[in-house]
Amino acid sequence: QVQLFESGGGLVQAGGSLRISCAASGYILGVNAMGWYRQAPGKQRELVANVTRGANTNYADSVKGRFTISFDNAKNTVYLQMSSLKPEDTAVYYCVADLQGSPYDYWGQGTQVTVSS
Repeated sequence: QVQLFESGGGLVQAGGSLRISCAASGYILGVNAMGWYRQAPGKQRELVANVTRGANTNYADSVKGRFTISFDNAKNTVYLQMSSLKPEDTAVYYCVADLQGSPYDYWGQGTQVTVSS
């Protein structure tokens, strides 16, 4: 059984920084990719960023230049460093993992990020 544990969310002022983490644990053959989605109240869940096993990254246009995603293969942990935060970044951030040998993705429980103006 695989579980994803997210941490690091919280309240921050606009212009500030925050780092959130997601660690995958359990029976893991390997990681194909991990990433972050977010969902703000009344809005659809959207991709924020993802990173592949080969360290290829992909970002939503709205966060390019402000957010950085990274992956620690030894720890099966993905990080999202968020800088120059804006109130519109306020959302629940969900971690997702695409694992080797699994026919479906795993999702975390979500961590709240709130940016005050």
